[in-house]
Amino acid sequence: MRRPRRNRKSPAVRSLVREHSVTTHDLIFPLFVTEGKNTRTEIAAMPGIARLTPDFILKEISECMKLGLTTFALFPHLPESKKDTLASESYNPKGLYIKTIQAIKKEFPECCLMTDVAMDPYSSDGHDGLVENGEILNDATLPILARMALEQAAAGADIVGPSDMMDGRIGYLREMLDEQGFEQTSIMAYTAKYASAFYGPFRDALDSAPKHGDKKPIKWIQQTSQRL
Repeated sequence: MRRPRRNRKSPAVRSLVREHSVTTHDLIFPLFVTEGKNTRTEIAAMPGIARLTPDFILKEISECMKLGLTTFALFPHLPESKKDTLASESYNPKGLYIKTIQAIKKEFPECCLMTDVAMDPYSSDGHDGLVENGEILNDATLPILARMALEQAAAGADIVGPSDMMDGRIGYLREMLDEQGFEQTSIMAYTAKYASAFYGPFRDALDSAPKHGDKKPIKWIQQTSQRL
């Protein structure tokens, strides 16, 4: 069922999707959360942007809100010790990312918080999908993405942002979210994503570069095209 009313659920969301003018309400400020306390680590590939511990994340949002910025996209930076092939930390309700979402929405319920749905920040392989024998398994990845999206929605995310590029994941996530009572949680998908240098800084910020191969799964693409 189409539910465009979810795009009018709060002043922050209405301001984000409103047309005809560009103001601070149209901007999404990226935030990179890392473990620890009272720490700010500059990201060389993103001048002026830093990885922040949760306490500093809240301070940064407070300053941004004073400037009229109301929408934020949160990305995780995790140590290698918390990464595995199934990206299980992505749906850990007591993990850094989920707890930070909860803290943000408790402190700033009026803000619009967008999350990232992708395996690569949590995967020991560094890829956006589940890897088996050097191949990314599209359909097997979808339940993993759904688990992380559901945890993010339960923590208070206003928008989940799939950035993984798995085929069929938007419909899959929408169905799972609606079934679990998160009809009001929006999805802002990446319409297209390429192996571009523009993504390099984000991979540096998240330490999520592939451990082998690259973001161009040629073998998988060719096999999918043959099936189609």
